[in-house]
Amino acid sequence: MSDDHSNEWYYNTKTGKVEPYQGAKSADRLGPYSSPEEAARALEKVQERNEAWDNDPKWDDED
Repeated sequence: MSDDHSNEWYYNTKTGKVEPYQGAKSADRLGPYSSPEEAARALEKVQERNEAWDNDPKWDDED
């Protein structure tokens, strides 16, 4: 059984570029994403998720 990573794309946080599976080390990347376009939005998705978590009443740490 071989691993097929041909449809995996990553956003490199050091270079700010989208790259395929065979790119930089994983510590510098966000993903995998199913397309280069989706990977290009990685930082937007992170921001959206952070805002959702910050506003989730189930995660109120002030109690």
